[in-house]
Amino acid sequence: MSLLTNLDLLRRVSIFSALTDTQMRQLAGAVTKRRVKRGELIVEQGKKSDALFVILSGRARVVITDRRAREVILNMLGPGDYIGEMSLIDGKSHSANVQAEVQCDLLELGHVEFMRCLAENHVIANSIIVGLVGRLRRADENISSLALQDVYGRVAKVLMGVAVPEGERRLVIKEKITRQDIAKMVGASREMVSRVMRDFEDQGFITTIEDGTIFLTERRSKPR
Repeated sequence: MSLLTNLDLLRRVSIFSALTDTQMRQLAGAVTKRRVKRGELIVEQGKKSDALFVILSGRARVVITDRRAREVILNMLGPGDYIGEMSLIDGKSHSANVQAEVQCDLLELGHVEFMRCLAENHVIANSIIVGLVGRLRRADENISSLALQDVYGRVAKVLMGVAVPEGERRLVIKEKITRQDIAKMVGASREMVSRVMRDFEDQGFITTIEDGTIFLTERRSKPR
């Protein structure tokens, strides 16, 4: 990361791609690079960080924790995703933790420069709005899933959501995802998720190889 200038890094971020060269150079002087280790919090639930963070490399998870330290994973984030815009817009504390799942390289943009970008460039403002709407839609889908689908359906939805196409009729999950992580995403116990995954393997819906890669084939109905 140190070999690239802030300007080079900004040009790789989609929400800033519509800036003029002058605006891009001004912004390059305002952002800072930051590296966080695996397990480190990027933003903390209930607190303010007063900055926008853009993930350049790595993966992070959005997690809500209750007073009994129980966790629910709301989303997984990767390169190009940004964090903290809601808190910057409404001035309130973060509604969830965002934790680095692996080492992450970030760009950090302060509140003043972020608001100036929104005011001076409608394309960036529109990108932020579209991103917020997308998160609301995903939240609605998750609520609907929890209310209307059984555990089999919720686990299948998570697997399909993180898989990428490989060939005509197969999907693959290359990034390791644990049974515990899936349990936190679907609101079930780890034991129940393990049972569902075994059933999916028996049905031929999924195949797991030694390095943790999961292959998904055609969806089949739940065993009776």
